[in-house]
Amino acid sequence: MYLTPKSGLFLAISCITAIAGVGSVFEITSGEPDLGMQTTSIILGLSIPLTLLSFFAAVRDAKANIK
Repeated sequence: MYLTPKSGLFLAISCITAIAGVGSVFEITSGEPDLGMQTTSIILGLSIPLTLLSFFAAVRDAKANIK
């Protein structure tokens, strides 16, 4: 595995945003989110693309550093 600090950072961001997305889904399905429906929906809406973009950026960076 070719892990650089840059790809590691992207991977960490991907993990954190994925956890935020899953947490938002649980909050929304519980009925009354702690932060309110609008804020929780915004977090969910932002976490999905950020998870995907940062994961693919981590993979692209790791592939670029294969020697």
